[in-house]
Order: sequence, then C-alpha cells, then structure tokens
Amino acid sequence: MSTTAYVLARPTAARAARAARAARLRPGVALALLVVAGAVLAALWPESLTDRSPDATAPARALRPPDAEHPFGTDQLGRDVYARVVHGARLSLQIGVGATVIGAVVGTVIGLVAGLGGRAADAVSMRVTDILTAFPELLLALLVITVTGPGTTNVLVSIGVASVPGYARLVRSRALVVRRADFVEAGVALGVSRPALVLRHILPNTLGPLLVLASIGTGTAVVSGAALSYLGMGPRPPAAEWGVMLADGQDFVQTAWWTTVFPGLAVAAVVMAVTVLGRALRERGTEATR
Repeated sequence: MSTTAYVLARPTAARAARAARAARLRPGVALALLVVAGAVLAALWPESLTDRSPDATAPARALRPPDAEHPFGTDQLGRDVYARVVHGARLSLQIGVGATVIGAVVGTVIGLVAGLGGRAADAVSMRVTDILTAFPELLLALLVITVTGPGTTNVLVSIGVASVPGYARLVRSRALVVRRADFVEAGVALGVSRPALVLRHILPNTLGPLLVLASIGTGTAVVSGAALSYLGMGPRPPAAEWGVMLADGQDFVQTAWWTTVFPGLAVAAVVMAVTVLGRALRERGTEATR
C-alpha cells in the first residue's frame, strides 16, 4: 500500500472501529435498558407484573417479612409492598418524565430566544436564568410548590420549572454556534425565512445534546419527585408512589426494613439506569463527532 493510500485509509478505519465500538452494547448499558424497560412496563401495564391491588389492606398480615406469598413483605396495613412498588412506578415516572418534558420545552424556547433574538432578548433571558440558577433545583422546586400548593401536578410543574435553566443554557450555546454555520448563512442569503431556519436547521442541531441532558435529567426529576413526596408535598396517601412509601415506612425501619428498602431500591435502580443510558448517549455522540 502506498503512503497516500495508507493515510487516506487510516481515518476510514478509525471511523469503522468507532462505529463498531458504538454498535456493541456494554453489559452495564444492557442492564440499564432492562431496568428502564421494566419500569416502563410497570408504569403502563402493572397488571402484567402483579395481580394484587396496591390498596388492598389486611391488618392480620401487617408487617410480614418477605416470603413466597409476599416477595417484598407487607406494610403496616397489610398491603403487599411488591404490588405497591410496581404500581408506584406510574406516578413516579409520570412526575419524572413530565417534569423533564416541561423543563426541556420551556428551556428550549428560552434558549432559542436568547440565542437568536438579539442582544436585548439574550440579556433578559440570561439574567432570568442566572437568578433561577442561583437556587439548587430542589430548593427552587420547594419555593414553587409553596406558591402553588401540594399535589402531583404541582410537584411535576415545580420540578420542571426548576430544571429550565440547564436546558435554556444548553440550547442557547448550541444556537449561537449553529447560527454562524455555513448552511445557515447560505439559507439566509437565499431568503429562507427565520422560522424555517430555526425548525429545519438550528433546532435539529440542538436535539442531540438536549436528549442527552434530558435523559440524565429524568433521573434527577425522579429523585426530586420522591423527595417532595416524602416531605408530603406530592401525592397523598394511600397513593402508591415511591416517595410516599418511604414516608409511610420510616417509622418501621428497625422492625420492618422491607417497607422502605424496596421502594428506595426502586428509586435508586431507575435513577442509575437512566443516568447510565444518558452517559452512553453522550459517549456515542462524542464518538460520532470525532
């Protein structure tokens, strides 16, 4: 092989090697996919995983340890903890995914306005974002929910509002880069309207990093939702929700550990799985740009 052919072949071989590495599914990523798939199945079709009602009480069987009949034991009212963990996935994921959607949509709008709307729009948008960023997300969510009041919808909205600054900053930075790209300048020269440029060129080029941030942010939203529910700000008992279950079982940690351990493990498993998938997406995006 000539020197020229070798030099030309090296980038192609490197790209092929990176594509092969990206195509391989690492064991950790595969496990994370299984956990997320199980959580989605529990949220959408809990009856496929258990035929027990999460609200059926049986005082005579209260605080039974895990056994063949009740794999996760029973709580202080004799309710099956496994059934409540399975059914609790619906509310927990509803809060996590819903808050992420709100944060991503509102943050995208603010980021596009800041990146494309001129100096005045950029200054106003970023100053508002800076103020929101000064508060930790959970504290900001608590401030919002203090105004709106407790409840599932209010918790969802408050967490979504608290996550807006991160998405806004990401979209703004991407918009500032893409707006100077050659294909955007060519579109402007050809008379393409600004809405068309935003929808066809600028917005699609922000979706990759936005999806990575949203996937990781979903895990944060699930934790925040469980924390607010634990504090009594979210769904009200006897709702089957992981944060509510942690609050209900806190008085029985020493005598009935299973009432808090299993819902806590559910939160931890979903958060870690979503985070692993988000990092895998980020690594794949990094490999693709090399």
